[in-house]
Amino acid sequence: MSKVETLRKAMSDKGLDAVVVFDELNQRYLSDFAFTDGLLLITMQRAFLITDFRYYEMGKNSASADFEVIIPDNRREFITKTFEEDGCLRVGFEGSYVSYDRFSALKYDYPSVEFENIGNVIELQRMVKDDKEIKFMQKAQDITDAAFSHILKVITPDMTEIEVAAELEYAMRKGGADGLAFETIAVSGDASSLPHGTPRNVKLKKGFLTMDFGAKFEGYCSDMTRTIVIGKADAEIKKLYNTVLDAQMSALAFLKCGADASDADKVARDIIDSHPEFKGTFGHSLGHGVGLFIHESPRLSGKATGNLLRIGEVVTVEPGIYLYGKYGCRIEDMVKIEKNGVYNFTKSTKELIEIL
Repeated sequence: MSKVETLRKAMSDKGLDAVVVFDELNQRYLSDFAFTDGLLLITMQRAFLITDFRYYEMGKNSASADFEVIIPDNRREFITKTFEEDGCLRVGFEGSYVSYDRFSALKYDYPSVEFENIGNVIELQRMVKDDKEIKFMQKAQDITDAAFSHILKVITPDMTEIEVAAELEYAMRKGGADGLAFETIAVSGDASSLPHGTPRNVKLKKGFLTMDFGAKFEGYCSDMTRTIVIGKADAEIKKLYNTVLDAQMSALAFLKCGADASDADKVARDIIDSHPEFKGTFGHSLGHGVGLFIHESPRLSGKATGNLLRIGEVVTVEPGIYLYGKYGCRIEDMVKIEKNGVYNFTKSTKELIEIL
């Protein structure tokens, strides 16, 4: 069943005759084509990718065969005619994306139909990845793994955090990334205690250096974190690192189809909290979904009780310990949920590495 056919089933369940799609990530997901000016119009009979001259030729060559790519002389008249021809009386829209002004314009332009918020119907559909999506995500992660191998070859204690981030981004671009999944994090010393710290124009400080980075390939994201040590790791650093690694490996072993997302978070959190000096220092959730956007559903969170993981969902597994004002450590892999476990996209080593 194609993505459009799956959406039509959801439309039928909601009693909708059509859906207009404005969110660019949802447009790309459904049509396999990225464009920034236009919309998708999907009825129970037909599907149109409505755009302008800039995207027409690329859309004709790249968009899914489910869609007819068109440049109407008058969009409002074309959509009105389509609603009439296909008997569309109830039309869905993305309430979490469409602004009040756009919603008001829709009601004004198309008074003969009733508009209904479809909520997160498309986002829920996006949660389970197909083979093509998995292939793109593996390529994105391969690029990211290669960037980590690159940084280990060139990094020195005299580099700045910004230089480390720049090297990672250069390596990902050179390796074939069509973009960055998010702003690269490379923070050392006391700044490594900040889960989403910003790289600074300062030389790498002794202690942990946390690098959180990811590539995009064909629009699909990867996400990984590796923490290394600038200087010699003392006993406390080794214990902290190994505790995070133990938490991550235990969570990875727990995950499978049918596992409760909140229980996965608890597995990692209990290990960290079992050490009195680290109790309460794991301040964020265990992980999040990844796809066309870097933070998607499902969430591996203590608040996600009853959310049972499904085959084909892709999530990160990223426990961390953060000793504020001192240093912090996070280790993150990206995995696909399978029947009896997970497939791990991430191949980079998790041994404790020292840069002397």
